[in-house]
Amino acid sequence: MTDSAKPTLLIVDGHSLAYRAFYALPVENFSTKDGQHTNGIYGFLSMLINLIKAEQPTHIAVAFDTSRVSFRTREYAEYKGTRSETPEEFRGQIPLLQECLAAMGITVLTAEEVEADDILATLSTQGSAEGYQVLVCSGDRDSIQLVTDKVTLLYPSVQGVSQLKRYDPTTVMERYGVRPEQYPDIAALVGETSDNLPGVPKVGEKTAVKWLNQFGSLDAILEGADQIKGVVGGNLREHLDDVRRNRRLNHLLRDVPLAVTPADLAVKPIDTQAVRDIFSRLEFRTLTARLYEATGTVEDEPDLPSATAPEPAQLDAGALATWLADADGEVGVTVTIEGGVPHRLGFATMDAAAEASWSPEVAASIGAWLASDAPKLLYDAKPQFKALRRAGAEIAGIIHDVLISGWLARPALPDKTLGNLVERFLDEKLPEADPTQLVPEHEGATPGQLSWYVLRVAEVQRAQLPERVAAVLSEIEMPTLVALADMELAGVAVSHEKLSAFSSELGTRADGIAQNAFSAIGREVNLGSPKQLQEVLFDELGLPKTRKTKTGYSTDAGALAALQESSPHPFLDLLLQHREATKLRQIIESLDVAIGSDHRIHTTYLQTGSQTGRLSSTDPNLQNIPIRTDESHRIRAAFEVGEGYETLLTADYSQIEMRIMAHLSGDPGLVEAFRSGEDLHRFVGSRVFGVEPAEVTPFMRTKVKAMSYGLVYGLSAFGLSKQLRIEQSEAKQLMTEYFARFGAVRDYLRASVEKARIDGYTETIFGRRRPFPDLGSPNRVLRENAERAALNAPIQGSAADIMKIALLRIHRQLRDEQLASRVLLQIHDELVVEIAPGEWDVVEQIVRDRMGDAADLSVPLDVQIGRGPNWDEAGH
Repeated sequence: MTDSAKPTLLIVDGHSLAYRAFYALPVENFSTKDGQHTNGIYGFLSMLINLIKAEQPTHIAVAFDTSRVSFRTREYAEYKGTRSETPEEFRGQIPLLQECLAAMGITVLTAEEVEADDILATLSTQGSAEGYQVLVCSGDRDSIQLVTDKVTLLYPSVQGVSQLKRYDPTTVMERYGVRPEQYPDIAALVGETSDNLPGVPKVGEKTAVKWLNQFGSLDAILEGADQIKGVVGGNLREHLDDVRRNRRLNHLLRDVPLAVTPADLAVKPIDTQAVRDIFSRLEFRTLTARLYEATGTVEDEPDLPSATAPEPAQLDAGALATWLADADGEVGVTVTIEGGVPHRLGFATMDAAAEASWSPEVAASIGAWLASDAPKLLYDAKPQFKALRRAGAEIAGIIHDVLISGWLARPALPDKTLGNLVERFLDEKLPEADPTQLVPEHEGATPGQLSWYVLRVAEVQRAQLPERVAAVLSEIEMPTLVALADMELAGVAVSHEKLSAFSSELGTRADGIAQNAFSAIGREVNLGSPKQLQEVLFDELGLPKTRKTKTGYSTDAGALAALQESSPHPFLDLLLQHREATKLRQIIESLDVAIGSDHRIHTTYLQTGSQTGRLSSTDPNLQNIPIRTDESHRIRAAFEVGEGYETLLTADYSQIEMRIMAHLSGDPGLVEAFRSGEDLHRFVGSRVFGVEPAEVTPFMRTKVKAMSYGLVYGLSAFGLSKQLRIEQSEAKQLMTEYFARFGAVRDYLRASVEKARIDGYTETIFGRRRPFPDLGSPNRVLRENAERAALNAPIQGSAADIMKIALLRIHRQLRDEQLASRVLLQIHDELVVEIAPGEWDVVEQIVRDRMGDAADLSVPLDVQIGRGPNWDEAGH
């Protein structure tokens, strides 16, 4: 059999390569929104995918250590004893990596009392004996002893795992001057620092090779130790036992009992659904396509049936109006959009579909039906609502949006397309044209057929949604969708002149700061270049090195802020000032370019952009405008009342999350604090520190404020000590005293996590659910992240629900009373309303009433109102 015809067995040392990948990729660039670091997983999988693509193995396995305890540590307790504790950022990555490998159909092997290298040695021995070409991929030099004519070692370079050097017998001889099986003899004499195996003093690799070539073997060297002269000879004779021990320990076992043979490791089909799920959880956006390409995997689309959608009738304006009038019950609706206005319309019942091109005649004939309460179901309704409005048409009666419904069912991994929803809820394939083909071989579903799929997806969703979650959809999310569409269409007036002037000022400020920074070090550098900054900070100025990255040491904002706190330096201070000015200028410029021809910014609200229900915005992002800084006042001052309107009204809730905490926990102390009208943090401070409220100092108030809000986010004593810059013991004592007086808060937080662990999800006051499958995970990092998030989810989610209820009710009442005033923005816990002339009094009362009665809590919802010609002056 020729080598090309032989099966290829690839066996990989999982821990070794994952650990190298962890140090090769910057940890700060690889983490999920839940805080799980993923750089080791990503680097390992990238290497493995490249290997699979290049080598095309027919059989594959990855071996992992089970623990640091093995037969080697039982013989020599100090074995690998100098290795540092596993970095916190690496914890939890191995179980997730193993989950990825299982989804990829790759066998994971472990064995008690031995190391991964012993498993590799056993399989390579078996594989070469059974006629396989064997590829061993490991970062442990002990694996060199496995190299033969049939076994090749793939060893990572110092750059990490992206480059692998191939070692065959010739390469080993060229590099080390000995045969592969003799490499352990060199290691026994020289020692292995990484394994904490001390060698013979003053004996290096060259000396060891010379002795082996002279004597022929390690045993002969030890027997002839008396013949070796000089200091090294004396050292050898003093350390004979160490050398023998080293050789015993670096000898890899080739007979580890395993539950599999090489034949059992044949490459298996990839579980594409499992790969999608785990890669989505880890937020790997490019690996799936690379994996499929490397393995020749075709997405399991062919296995999904494609239902036969009704052939849509192509109707003119009159016939379409008749069709809709005759439609019985709910109708699926799809509006395709071109240039921001409607292009094609598609409608469907369960039995039939109809389509038409948008035109003035069609608008006139079906306008009344669109604006009626006839029940309509859509996918991603908001853009379609806006397109119709721009064309002068109204649509009402939207009772279900399958995109929002799917997000409510699975907020952690929301489906982005109708195709995703069809696959998940119908287990079918939505007909879609290939966007990469100029002339697609297959046509996609037409607008009428898309509407038919929407109806069928909605039917399954309704059957699966719990009753209270369905109520969140119908009573909160769907009315909020309409309010948001109106807000986006209205936009907010913004002064280009004010933003441009401030941007120019910041540019001048940044230039001045840069010149001062250059003076501080005596030369000009690129303040945006990590490489040049590393040279200045760590080489020239000799500042303590920050977290190690692939390209040196971190110069990100967090690392530099911590460095300035521990080792202040004028250049570092100026660098941070320059970054702040530059970042602020970028925010301002993103706002400035978003101003439309009507002198207003029309942001887009993302209704499905968070797991808690909170809204976010994009194009531009209004959530990243700084709060309560001099610069934030300047930016907000550019948001002005529009032409034809009188003033802006701002309204927000005071301490809404703490009020929800008081309600959910029922803590008598917190409830009394809110009912008394006393300043919350002064009231709590007086209880915690045992003084009268008037005697609570500003620092005391700061402590209890940090404590109160920190508890909502699972803050630990360590985190509190860092935040307040106090000793951890003091932070722990503060928490103890807090809970001694507000014990119901502690009891509620504990009980809410335990309930979520049993139920698998948390729930807001109104029934919005957030699943937490990782509460039962054996992975400690995943489990603890889930516990912290589960503490906060009911509180933050309830706050989001309350704000949405207030928003939709205000929007509805303004419309019902035919007032010209309108809500423009919802940012964090604040609403901005544009007031028409003469409407202040009535609108202010509507806002106060609807925000105040948005939820029935055991404590009052306190609403703060402000008024002014711009957002800043209207603040309060």
